[in-house]
Amino acid sequence: MTKYLYGMMLAMSAVLAGCQAAPIDNQPTTEIPATQNITQQATQIMTELERSDFLAIKNDIHPTLGLRFSMYGHVQPADKIFSRAQFVQYVRDEPSIRFTWGALDGSGNPYIVSLPAYLRDWVAAGDFSASAPSLNRITSHGNTLINIQDTYSDADIVQFYTAGSEHYGGLDWHDVFLVFKTYQGQRYLVAIVNDRWTT
Repeated sequence: MTKYLYGMMLAMSAVLAGCQAAPIDNQPTTEIPATQNITQQATQIMTELERSDFLAIKNDIHPTLGLRFSMYGHVQPADKIFSRAQFVQYVRDEPSIRFTWGALDGSGNPYIVSLPAYLRDWVAAGDFSASAPSLNRITSHGNTLINIQDTYSDADIVQFYTAGSEHYGGLDWHDVFLVFKTYQGQRYLVAIVNDRWTT
């Protein structure tokens, strides 16, 4: 019996020796960066937008899905989506071309401006440095039905908020949601969703 068990152990050792996994260093990495790095990346993007250094975020844009812009918290199928190349084109090469981004709440008038103007006057209109961003905890500050998590169920969402002023009774608050997805082990920006007071 002892010889039999010893023989079985030798056989198992030989099998296991032939099935060892390759060293980890030889394996492609697909590990998602730690969650603390998401807010760091998002904060850097917001800083660059507030400085009007728009081209600095081009490498953050998702290489296959592009970057979507939503004027309000309810993401719409008609929202503008730009590929990385289109983003560079309309920021650097053709900055005067205007687009219809949606309808302004209240008046219903179309909001028609260039991409740089949209980024400067709509996306980065608030002072977002005063409050800490929140990760994957969407807080609604108005009455818009926010559907970002339904639209991007497998994404990480970083929310920035700036409170309204006393002069306007607090109604001039701003939210910006940066939506990230992971592609080939890297995190990329797939949407910038704004939200403001709506009637």
